[in-house]
Amino acid sequence: MSASQQTIFEKILAGEIPCKKVWEDEHTLAFHDISPQAPVHVLVIPKTKIINVSHANETQSEILGRVLLTAKRVAEILGIATSGYRLVLNNGKDGGQTVDYLHCHVLGGRSLGWPPG
Repeated sequence: MSASQQTIFEKILAGEIPCKKVWEDEHTLAFHDISPQAPVHVLVIPKTKIINVSHANETQSEILGRVLLTAKRVAEILGIATSGYRLVLNNGKDGGQTVDYLHCHVLGGRSLGWPPG
């Protein structure tokens, strides 16, 4: 894959684009969204590329679990675990996915209405 075909998240993982890191371990990276939709808006990505949930398979269940556990850790680090937060995984074009790399939005820091929008 050439550099021009890499997603922004692959470029962040490669250190080509800076990010404001919240958490990193050997499996995941969590960083502040550059266009926050809530007072707390962090993206959690796996270090192993999965396009989205529809492209995931049984062998990737541990990776998917680690993304969710990292989202929980982010909420704890940023002080929104007790008050509550929303996790969002957009899947495909009609689901609002704009980057072809699985990512979990951690949103909080205010009351989040339902339905979103």
